[in-house]
Amino acid sequence: MYIFFFICVAGIIAVIPLHFLSVEHLKLEEKYGQDRGRQIGRIYSFLSGWGFFVFWAGLWVSPQPRFIIPFFLNLSVVFPFINYSIPIVHLIVFVPLFLLGAWFGVAGVKGTTLKVAETHRADKIVTSGVYSLVRHPQYLGGLLAHVGITFLFSAWYSLLSTPLMILLIFFISKKEENELTKEFGKEYQDYTEKVPMFFPRIIKYP
Repeated sequence: MYIFFFICVAGIIAVIPLHFLSVEHLKLEEKYGQDRGRQIGRIYSFLSGWGFFVFWAGLWVSPQPRFIIPFFLNLSVVFPFINYSIPIVHLIVFVPLFLLGAWFGVAGVKGTTLKVAETHRADKIVTSGVYSLVRHPQYLGGLLAHVGITFLFSAWYSLLSTPLMILLIFFISKKEENELTKEFGKEYQDYTEKVPMFFPRIIKYP
């Protein structure tokens, strides 16, 4: 019954090596030439990006046990047309986490452009806007949204998978940073020393 959830977990893990290949811009260009290397990188990015997102969404909606936080006397919002109810406390958790996650995600894309977000290839280091708060706003937004949507669907296995998703995104972020350091050198290293990876500081990096 719950096999689809584990297929999604396996799918997420399976596309990570493809993502790692997509950010190795220098190696791809050295092996295939600049134009072809960039084209191959874009293909890898498209497949890994959409694959990761589809399988991640599968964690939320796949059949699995539901959990309920015993609060507010277990009051729920009922949607009769789809025969589904959401505990009020879960809705209260979902709304701020999802909105904050969406803000980080959208601000991250706006800061670097959609093209860079899709291809993971930057021509310069962006240090303004949301990138003065955290180095990976889109991944932070994704994790916040993950927790929020997990509560929306009361998805027990999805909630249990949160530490795994944090770990996988950490490794993905480190890989991207290693490649950015190869491309931009000390400029990017200085940026990583001043701006945190995921948890914003009170004082922003100018």
